[in-house]
Amino acid sequence: MSRRYDSRTTIFSSEGRLYQVEYAMEAIGNAGTAIGILSKDGVVLIGEKVTPKLLQTSTSTEKMYKIDDHVSCAIAGIMSDANILINTARVQAQRYTYAYQEPMPVEQLVQSLCDTKQGYTQFGGLRPFGVSFLFAGWDKNFGFQLYMSDPSGNFGGWKVVAIGANNQAAQSMFKQDYKDEITREEAVELALKVLSKTMDSTSLTSDKLELAEVFLLPLGNVKYQVCSPESLSKLFVKLGMTQPAVEAS
Repeated sequence: MSRRYDSRTTIFSSEGRLYQVEYAMEAIGNAGTAIGILSKDGVVLIGEKVTPKLLQTSTSTEKMYKIDDHVSCAIAGIMSDANILINTARVQAQRYTYAYQEPMPVEQLVQSLCDTKQGYTQFGGLRPFGVSFLFAGWDKNFGFQLYMSDPSGNFGGWKVVAIGANNQAAQSMFKQDYKDEITREEAVELALKVLSKTMDSTSLTSDKLELAEVFLLPLGNVKYQVCSPESLSKLFVKLGMTQPAVEAS
């Protein structure tokens, strides 16, 4: 029955559903998991990388992106769609800074980008962006913030949230283990614990994960920091999640 309605993004089914938007969400469900946790002293983003071994990777990351000095994001979905939206968000943030001489509020930036995403579900000849975002940032209005947005243009503030593959299982674990006033160190430990139980891989390794944090420096400046593979390996050892030995060829 849905075939009568799912060929156009702007046509509602008799049940009031937009199938093209739901198909975009299904595409995100097949992507690597990304997790965001809001703590009292920062925001932690961690994502599962799905990179072929033979691919020559650059120094840029696959899951984590810096939008402005005070806001970054993790993505799950189609990378080409994500690149377009990330560039759009960066331009919007710089235009605001140029006009008002101060950083753009995090929620305003997220809402502006989600307005763009919503437009692609409303006008004919377009398709929804097949990507979800986790936005982590800080501003003087609301402090540390974590937002999640989906292809429909909806967004909301979260304490902890997961997108991508196995996100429902991760959310169930967070409902049990998350506590208010969590620290960044505890948030990192919790995210790794959940990923170790929900990832399709049998073990956590530094080449399969990306970890980024947004926090304040002692002088009050916002710092966005991506954890290096070496630091991740040391973290696995500290938490008892040691990597398996690599056999010599």
